[in-house]
Amino acid sequence: METGGHWTRRAFLKAAGALVFLGALPGRAWTFFLSQFQTRTVERENFRFDSKSGQVVWEGKREDPYELLVDGEVETPARFSYKDLRGFAQIQQPSDFHCVEGWSVADVRWGGFRISEVLSRAKRKPGAAYLIFHALGETEDKPKGQGHYRECYPIQELLDPKRECLLALDMDGKPLIHERGAPLRLVVPLDLGYKSIKYVNRIEFAKEPKPGWWTLANPIYPVDAPVPANRLRKKAK
Repeated sequence: METGGHWTRRAFLKAAGALVFLGALPGRAWTFFLSQFQTRTVERENFRFDSKSGQVVWEGKREDPYELLVDGEVETPARFSYKDLRGFAQIQQPSDFHCVEGWSVADVRWGGFRISEVLSRAKRKPGAAYLIFHALGETEDKPKGQGHYRECYPIQELLDPKRECLLALDMDGKPLIHERGAPLRLVVPLDLGYKSIKYVNRIEFAKEPKPGWWTLANPIYPVDAPVPANRLRKKAK
């Protein structure tokens, strides 16, 4: 999720009209580029990640080593430290970021690894066709009992090279800061920003999809959220 209160986006959408999904509005009204990110989050501000030590520092000074848990419909669950993730094959990728509110940031320089790096290290069970991403911490609100942020994607979509999906550790050549989703976030350039979950600490293999946090909170946020074509820039060949 990508400064304002945790319900700022909902208020914004309500003002725009809850019966009309924003992506369908005219491009002129809803496409404008910013020089830097605004911050949108629904998580409680009670933790930070220290990229030097690989520790999650909680309110009250408790520290836990960060681990990415990979579980669900896999033969054997696996855990990866921050150092382990740094050891995966790393790539650099410039991508535009598009928020549901209508603003975008051009050519964000992400660094991280492809989803295939995770799949190559986790043997999934037959029928496991989805990945459910879970976030650190708790959300202020708990729609339908969902107390932390999550998002879900078909594995086939995440592996499609044309979609350029990425699990990011860096932005602009430096480790992610808290506002951008440290230690790990999903980047899906062709979808609206609320699908690019921040603070990822668990990837669950599943046979069936589950709706994301914002979809549970308000059905105006659809499960599938492609960036409208009139907001996408044409890339030079």
